[in-house]
Amino acid sequence: MITRIEKDIYFVSGVHFDGNFHINSYDITLSMLVETDLPKEHTTAIERLDFFIKNVVTNSVFVKEEHIDSIDRYLDAGIEVITLPEEPYDQVVALALLLKLNSIMENRIKITDITVGSLLGEGIRYPIVAETAENAEMFSTQGWWYENDTSTRNKNILTFEPENNVVKLFDDSEWAKLNLSWKDKPKNGLI
Repeated sequence: MITRIEKDIYFVSGVHFDGNFHINSYDITLSMLVETDLPKEHTTAIERLDFFIKNVVTNSVFVKEEHIDSIDRYLDAGIEVITLPEEPYDQVVALALLLKLNSIMENRIKITDITVGSLLGEGIRYPIVAETAENAEMFSTQGWWYENDTSTRNKNILTFEPENNVVKLFDDSEWAKLNLSWKDKPKNGLI
């Protein structure tokens, strides 16, 4: 049974804009479809969303990916960076978050609409539907927003493990460490 739900999220992040660092407070409403009949998967999907917003996005800084020197300075200062293909306007942040959150929820819950407003946006709210994000030219290339992990900067999609000659295309171990895997933990070491 498909159910429609909504969730409000609030967070504070930095934005690097016009060579300056600004603090911005975001107010986002998500409209979603629950596409799983398994309550555990529904719960896990929402917990992944919450973890990503509270532990990754909050207190990070949004920076256009071509500002390499600024990104390096933020990282050297211990500030997490979220790279974007364009300047961090509210609607660009919303597009990236919609795509990323849908990726980490892996079709258990699908965000169909996102509405974003922020302190720097001076009262203007941007409603965006999923199709707009999925078809946005700036997000047409493979990027962190399509990966189902907590990454916020582009990296190589393939991971090579020389010790056992395994190429991993998808890895759930990051979520398993956070107890947010789709799989139940094995009991007594048995799968």
